[in-house]
Amino acid sequence: MLQEIEIQTITLTQAASKAVKDIISQRDLTGYALRVYVAGGGCCGVNFGMALDNTSQDTDRYFESEGVKVVVDNISLDYLQGATIDFVNDPQHGPGFAVNSPHVQEHEHAHGEGDCACGGSCDCNN
Repeated sequence: MLQEIEIQTITLTQAASKAVKDIISQRDLTGYALRVYVAGGGCCGVNFGMALDNTSQDTDRYFESEGVKVVVDNISLDYLQGATIDFVNDPQHGPGFAVNSPHVQEHEHAHGEGDCACGGSCDCNN
């Protein structure tokens, strides 16, 4: 069963909210929520994933941001505390969602700009 949390963990910008609502409407996915989760990690920190989902687990937490229902599992919750999701049109990568998490920023500052702990080069932005 879903449990509502008191603290708003993730904030959606108006652009992200509109994009999610448009996708739900276009695909006729009434009742679906935006699931945000940790999708793995690498030398530059945590990668996040998103999906539209109409299922729930006992450990899921949910809340609303900008009129969009958001679902987060317990493990991902720690990594997403204070995160903001935006919808951007990046000239290099095209339109898409971007997660800005304070936890990723802390990692970047710990290693220094352009410094990758694995010795390779990587983009620490999600």
